[in-house]
Amino acid sequence: MEFLEGGALTDIVTHARMDEEQIATVCKQCLKALAYLHSQGVIHRDIKSDSILLALDGRVKLSDFGFCAQVSQELPKRKSLVGTPYWMSPEVISRLPYGPEVDVWSLGIMVIEMVDGEPPFFNEPPLQAMRRIREMPPPKLKNAHKVSPRLQSFLDKMLVRDPIQRATAQELLAHPFLRQAGPPALLVPLMRGAKHTNYN
Repeated sequence: MEFLEGGALTDIVTHARMDEEQIATVCKQCLKALAYLHSQGVIHRDIKSDSILLALDGRVKLSDFGFCAQVSQELPKRKSLVGTPYWMSPEVISRLPYGPEVDVWSLGIMVIEMVDGEPPFFNEPPLQAMRRIREMPPPKLKNAHKVSPRLQSFLDKMLVRDPIQRATAQELLAHPFLRQAGPPALLVPLMRGAKHTNYN
């Protein structure tokens, strides 16, 4: 088993400000992993910054596979209410049959985390947040004025209430925003900054 000394992405989003190149770098690595999982009929079901671990060289790894589910032609959808409330998609909260699209919604919420420092409704109790996610339009960035049209477009393709209209992981890999993605080493300064803040 690989020990990932870089820690979780949560440490970075809590203590550092990520630029768009760094956000694109994280997203591209996550989407490659998700596209592979989804091609194998696996849904992660708990994508959030806590589930993203970093190696010291900036490589990003998905972790926390405890909520994973297998889908197949015989069982193409799931219905269980699993995941972490603030990152759950509307269809999971509503107990509607769902597929790999739920991971794309959760990744969209994680993009909001990387921009705003926390997911939407994080200051509200989980049940109240779930009600808002289920009943309201998709959440917006608090710092929308600070992001480029490309990042906003990328986010808008993930946070679509109708899972049929939501982009797939494979489609998102071709989005123009990800052209900004750099090598994993771009993330190394963020880890140093987060560790320095944690030790002070």
